Amino acid sequence: MILTNIESVPGRKIVRHLGLVSGSTVRSKHVGRDIMAGLKNIVGGELKGYTELLEDSRQEAIKRMQAQAAAIGANAVVNVRFSTSSVAAGAAELYVYGTALQIELD
Repeated sequence: MILTNIESVPGRKIVRHLGLVSGSTVRSKHVGRDIMAGLKNIVGGELKGYTELLEDSRQEAIKRMQAQAAAIGANAVVNVRFSTSSVAAGAAELYVYGTALQIELD
């Protein structure tokens, strides 16, 4: 599955436009990570626990979007975008969406 954040796949002809596809995950903060983040706030620096949480969330949302695209016959998703929103205290949704296409492959 080809994913890109631009409107087309350079050098590839669009065969069929299949519409919007998306994937999301809702994650909550972890008590252990919160404690470490609180300590890190005192001295400064990267909050690695949260960085890992966000990376895992992005990968899960992408995987779900790709599965939805594959289910409708797509082999590419273009114009991919991410969004986040707060769902509840300590929980957030990471949402990814794009346009599913069938493109010519070599």
